[in-house]
Amino acid sequence: QVQLVESGGGMVQPGGSLRLSCAAVGFAFPITSWAWYRQTPGKERELVATISTANGRTNYADSMRGRCTISRDNAEDTAYLQMMILKPEDTAVYFCNAKARIVGLVDYWGQGTQVTVSS
Repeated sequence: QVQLVESGGGMVQPGGSLRLSCAAVGFAFPITSWAWYRQTPGKERELVATISTANGRTNYADSMRGRCTISRDNAEDTAYLQMMILKPEDTAVYFCNAKARIVGLVDYWGQGTQVTVSS
């Protein structure tokens, strides 16, 4: 079974930190890139961060730049999103995404993990 398993979400106070994890299970082909997205009800899914498996090149959304770091452990087929100085507007369901090359690129999605930032 091929799946992405997310963990690390929860409740945190404004200014706090959380580290999200996404583990790839059952992948027979290498992952070429990872990404984290977030979505709130009534809003379009927003790209938060991306990272290349090969060279570690990263990209961040303006809303989170300087407050989060995306990383990956290629040996463990796991990606992370470290978030800091969290704000109430960061409240969302966070989804990880992995692209694997078989013939072309194939997208896989995690189940989502809830992050709630509130006092």
